[in-house]
Amino acid sequence: MVTGGAGYIGSHACKLLKAAGYSPVTYDNLCTGWSDAVKFGPFEQGDLHDRARLDEVFEKYAPVAVMHFAALSQVGEAMAKPGLYWRNNVGGSLTLIEAACDAGCMNFVFSSTCATYGEHDNVVLDEETPQIPLNAYGASKRAVEDILRDFGNSHGLRHVIFRYFNVAGADPEGEIGEHHRPETHLIPVMLEAIDGKRDGLTVNGTDYDTPDGTCVRDYVHVMDLVQAHVLGLKWLEDGKPSRVFNLGTGRGFSVREAIDAAGAVTNREVPHSEGPRRAGDATKLVSGSTRAGEELGWEPGLSTMPQMIADAWRWHKNGEYTA
Repeated sequence: MVTGGAGYIGSHACKLLKAAGYSPVTYDNLCTGWSDAVKFGPFEQGDLHDRARLDEVFEKYAPVAVMHFAALSQVGEAMAKPGLYWRNNVGGSLTLIEAACDAGCMNFVFSSTCATYGEHDNVVLDEETPQIPLNAYGASKRAVEDILRDFGNSHGLRHVIFRYFNVAGADPEGEIGEHHRPETHLIPVMLEAIDGKRDGLTVNGTDYDTPDGTCVRDYVHVMDLVQAHVLGLKWLEDGKPSRVFNLGTGRGFSVREAIDAAGAVTNREVPHSEGPRRAGDATKLVSGSTRAGEELGWEPGLSTMPQMIADAWRWHKNGEYTA
């Protein structure tokens, strides 16, 4: 059962799950997802707050695991509307976790975020770094991690938590891709600016304590990311204990470096201007963890900036969801 399977990351996970021999059942309310993206297994429309609907789907399919992606994830919105994030991300997740336990579905793979760490100046982040989130998005994800641990202790719910860094790119085969309305992620925003679909990119803050003054982030190709989720599912199926893994490459790119890379890949200039810092943004978020590689055997082979931009650019030019 893949919650948020009609969204960006969830749909890519469904493709890889099917290739690995699973039957991914997408559960999505289509708030931010697209029915066009559901191509690799059954679709069940429903909301995480609807316990009766969740019970119906668990009974119908008796899934071996839950892979939970469904969440609101915009930092700016989280700063302005924290209640929305606590209600949706935490309340919905709690209802899902209770339904899974009552259905006897005791393997749970959770999509968390490096935003749970908050601001740690000049520190590469590993799984033991203190979690001090700067906004309701990161705080809500941290809360769900706590809920999973509590249900692990009380009900035996076994879980893998993935805290990931910035996800980018698209399916190299072009079947699915990133499609948000409105779009807020850096790489697709740059591509829209290049293609004339928006006036330009605003660089939010140029006075950070980084080499070029712009924020630094660790980018992971979406297909590498969902490969880790399949490995995490197999980890649980093999009877291994609950575990937390960072998913990042350990290589940070600034906003300016990403702009330069997009220009080089597309052979076009990225129209952009400078603006003030965005509330809730950390200066630098880069993974210092090797745990996923050492314990899961995860290798992010597609996670180079040129590859991520090239795959995103291919989807941007040729792919679109309408429903």
